[in-house]
Amino acid sequence: MQADTMRAARGPAAPGHDPPTTAETTSTDVDTEFSRFAAANTMSLLRTAYLLTGDQQLAEDLVQESLARTYLSWRRLHHRGNAAAYTRKVMYHRQVSWWRRRKVAETLTDTMPTTPAPGRDLALELAIRQAVLRLHRAHRAVIVLRFFEDQTETEIAQTLGLSRSTVHHKLQRALKRLAELVPELRGELS
Repeated sequence: MQADTMRAARGPAAPGHDPPTTAETTSTDVDTEFSRFAAANTMSLLRTAYLLTGDQQLAEDLVQESLARTYLSWRRLHHRGNAAAYTRKVMYHRQVSWWRRRKVAETLTDTMPTTPAPGRDLALELAIRQAVLRLHRAHRAVIVLRFFEDQTETEIAQTLGLSRSTVHHKLQRALKRLAELVPELRGELS
């Protein structure tokens, strides 16, 4: 009732800007919708964040921070259908900021799990993971976006705020470096 009184006191809305309905302004509805979004997207975001960071704890922190920032913009994003893209963009930009702030040495391990999954070349998977972690941060980002997120060069350019030709160049250099680090991939990456 008080919200209606306040709205009436402000006068009519500007042309093209309909006043929000009571359902749109209910924080419980916003929380419920955001909770559904987070539940549906967290695992995918976490996989991508792990590939970007190489560390489970850092990946969880990155997803948490990205979802928190998405929540702050939820009303604007949800109605436009851009929430998932926005969250991923925030995640990539936050990771770049972390790279700039911290120059943490990555620790690679030589130990392998004792029971590999059937039909998988665990040694090659570990070699690729270690090689991706050794890539420059910009090259790592384009590799993750292209091959793990299955984005086109144009989509990567939009996500990272780069030109398409810059993305193409970084992708080619990253693939060349991966082939140097993992010789088994040379035929696959040509």
